Amino acid sequence: MKICIVSDSHDRGPMLATAIAEAKTRGAECVLHCGDLIGTNTLLASLKLELPIHVIHGNNLGDPVSISRLACGSGGQLQYHGNDADLTLAERRIFMTHYPHIGEAFACAGNHDLVCCGHSHEPEIRRLDNVKGGQTWLVNPGTVAGLGAPAATWIFADLEMMTFELQELER
Repeated sequence: MKICIVSDSHDRGPMLATAIAEAKTRGAECVLHCGDLIGTNTLLASLKLELPIHVIHGNNLGDPVSISRLACGSGGQLQYHGNDADLTLAERRIFMTHYPHIGEAFACAGNHDLVCCGHSHEPEIRRLDNVKGGQTWLVNPGTVAGLGAPAATWIFADLEMMTFELQELER
């Protein structure tokens, strides 16, 4: 299963939709948004692309009531998880959090195959040794909005192969 991993869209709906559309053309079947979405308007264009979207909030909470209402009316396309999410996709255990330090702790615990985070606006893809004697992937897609960063970035991932490609949006 191929997925699109984004974070920190900060109300930049067109940029979020562009990243998701690019991922969809490459075969993505799902989107993980690691927080700082802000509001429902950010999601409207992305929902038209008809991919399931899993969202958590971050430190820029925005309007969680409105996002919850949108999720309830989406027929399951939008899953709003709150602070974090524990998912299973393509037989891979995935944890989503907004904060890199929490992501690193969960990766080191070894209960997940992949941990996704955001917040820093700095992309990162690395494998960490975990306490169970294995390794866990920790990925941060940076900011799809490009705020406070050299580029607007997102990650295209293949869960079967466990490969992660950092992508840049053209400005």
